[in-house]
Amino acid sequence: MLETENIYFFLAILPIVSFLYASVGHGGASGYLALMALFSFAPESMKPTALLLNLFVAGISFYYYYKAGYFNKKLFLYFAIASIPLAFLGGTIEVDASIYKKILAVLLIFAILKMLNVFGKESDKIKDVKLWQGLIVGGIIGFFSGLIGIGGGIILTPIILLLHWGKMKEAAAVSALFIWVNSAAGLIGQISSGVTIEKESFLLVAIALVGGILGGYYGSKKINNKILRYILAFVLSIACAKLFFT
Repeated sequence: MLETENIYFFLAILPIVSFLYASVGHGGASGYLALMALFSFAPESMKPTALLLNLFVAGISFYYYYKAGYFNKKLFLYFAIASIPLAFLGGTIEVDASIYKKILAVLLIFAILKMLNVFGKESDKIKDVKLWQGLIVGGIIGFFSGLIGIGGGIILTPIILLLHWGKMKEAAAVSALFIWVNSAAGLIGQISSGVTIEKESFLLVAIALVGGILGGYYGSKKINNKILRYILAFVLSIACAKLFFT
């Protein structure tokens, strides 16, 4: 993995990606996958590595948002009940590399829109999510999370905001833990199907944690770095195009 060309450039960008994602309550898997695609990582190593990074970065992000008092337990449980078993199921399924790239490219569009704050508007009128709504939304996101190697927060957060189920910080806190449980379930599913985690992945975890800790801390307080978000959106767009056309 670390023999990839321009690996030092990759390692320099990694903590910046984890910082930006953690600042909005995400683990960053879509960003890590985009970077790995840009640097031509082997497809079989991408999913488990992204989920492992997610576990640590999303965990740190959740800690800071929970400590700041933004976590809504009921909202989280409604989504997590169905997402956890379906994330495990998705993790056991091996997807053809060409199909995998196309699905990942589509999901990256959500990440790009999130970084551009297209889904950044809050509503003063908050609606209660119904259990059946949470089960359906959580289940679908959970399955694709395990299948592709993401935590699902990059999709869940926009849905929470668009349907007025919570405010920005609340959505970030719920999404952070949602990402953690889905990443754990998806990773367990992959390991149970014979996938192994490379030792080098833990070095990437240590590097990503630097950005994740800072992002979780400042994001749970107050941060709005538009320039960095636009840069990341640009990088994700390049990765998205590469996945579609290669």
